[in-house]
Amino acid sequence: MVAKAHLKYARISPRKCKIVCDLIRGKDAERARAILLGTPKAASELMVKLLDSAVANAENNHNMDPGSLYVSETYANPGPIIKRMMPRAHGRGYRINKRTSHITIAVAEREQGG
Repeated sequence: MVAKAHLKYARISPRKCKIVCDLIRGKDAERARAILLGTPKAASELMVKLLDSAVANAENNHNMDPGSLYVSETYANPGPIIKRMMPRAHGRGYRINKRTSHITIAVAEREQGG
């Protein structure tokens, strides 16, 4: 069984989020949380909350043991781009793309046995 948590329309670039996603993929939930708390990236703060939400979903909705959970999958997909203009010389306007992300974290129970 897999429990998921989604964060939609986060005002951070998916490229920045994917770096943090790669750090925690496949790790135990407690170890992943420790990694996120020690990572000086803007996306790590968002992903700590998301990981806590995924673990709570697993515990409350699917009756999983929180001690045996691991991050089975995590990814950041691009959301809609907010387009803005920046005034430049000679009356021109340059486009500024403010990117958004849809971040997903899924946790599952580790299989016990040899």
